[in-house]
Amino acid sequence: MKTVAFHTLGCKLNFAETSTLSRMLEAEGYQVYRQMDEAVADVYVINTCSVTEQADKECRQIIRRIKRMAPQSVVVVTGCYAQLRPQEIAAIEGVNLVLGAAEKFCLPAHLQRMEKAQSRICSCEVDEVRTFHSAYSLHDRTRTFLKVQDGCDYHCSFCTIPLARGKSRSNTIAKVLEDARQIAAAGVKEIVLTGVNLGDFGKTMPDDPRHQETLLELMQALDTVNGIERFRISSIEPNLLTLDIIQFVAQSRKWMPHFHIPLQSGSNRILGLMRRRYRRELYAEKVHAILQHIPDCAIGVDVIVGFPTETDADFQQTFDFLQSLPVAYLHVFTYSERANTPAISLKPSVPPAIRHQRNDILRKLSAAKHEAFVKRFQGTTRPVLFEAQVKQGMMEGYTDNYIRVQAPYRESWINRIIDWTID
Repeated sequence: MKTVAFHTLGCKLNFAETSTLSRMLEAEGYQVYRQMDEAVADVYVINTCSVTEQADKECRQIIRRIKRMAPQSVVVVTGCYAQLRPQEIAAIEGVNLVLGAAEKFCLPAHLQRMEKAQSRICSCEVDEVRTFHSAYSLHDRTRTFLKVQDGCDYHCSFCTIPLARGKSRSNTIAKVLEDARQIAAAGVKEIVLTGVNLGDFGKTMPDDPRHQETLLELMQALDTVNGIERFRISSIEPNLLTLDIIQFVAQSRKWMPHFHIPLQSGSNRILGLMRRRYRRELYAEKVHAILQHIPDCAIGVDVIVGFPTETDADFQQTFDFLQSLPVAYLHVFTYSERANTPAISLKPSVPPAIRHQRNDILRKLSAAKHEAFVKRFQGTTRPVLFEAQVKQGMMEGYTDNYIRVQAPYRESWINRIIDWTID
């Protein structure tokens, strides 16, 4: 029996796709190692990210580590980095196969005709990537990330995702429901919907005759799936988060009071340079609309620091804006120059030391925001879905509004929703 090990970099969408690739190879007779260093494998598959230069660097380090550990193994690189810079990856010593966006889900067929003698690149222009491949993670019995949308038609000036994943395209509601029922049959209690631009769900390619469906219609359909007790949206653009979606979550028993909404900057000048499709006023309006209808809702925020031309005044606007918003936590990213993006030509650039300093300031603000959010619910009882992982005799889970809880380990609580008083 041949063996294969996977390593995933980047977003939850990549984790969902890696899980699907592993099941495809299991069906072909491979034994799958869940951890890359679990044992020496015949094949290693690296599913890459390319959001930052650090992600590219990490991929190269992993390849070198594999070749030291298992010099005779086949190394396959796929994902966003593989689509954006295939020649660069193929030139790395030890890489046998580079699969672009259109070839990723043909992995079993490529391995069947694999010749280790030389590096092969199987890719195409990203505009030719037009198909949607369903994917979901299934290693954790408690929570699954279900891919329902891929690609992006937004061209934010800092982002390479449209170059790596192509145009926006979606699964159908009918097929998503099939996936959700399979996930429920596996005993999973929570599904998190993932995509590149999830609010764009239902958008079809220009030559696709299908009726265009909507994210709200998908959410309403999923609400009826038996066996799944919780749903979440991984992330949604503020301009695509409609009042209808907010009101639906407010009245649904299954959709959790939790939204993650990228902001990126609290400066309207920087938002314009980023080519974002909203301004800070609309963002604040959406946050307040959520809390008006769902007072206990957790709201997470993505923000980028150190974007080219960002002045101290711009950053202060971002800090003050975030401080004023009743949000629960921040995901803070340091701007990284990416080839073939408009932002790379903007001058002046922000010195790296200042970028990291601003990152640290917002991380501290995030910690304060999260502490204040949790304290709001101290002494209250909320439903917690407990997970199997044990850390020093304790198990963890998340409340409906995304507060992480620890409790003494009880095997009978695994994958169960328990009413828990937050202390």
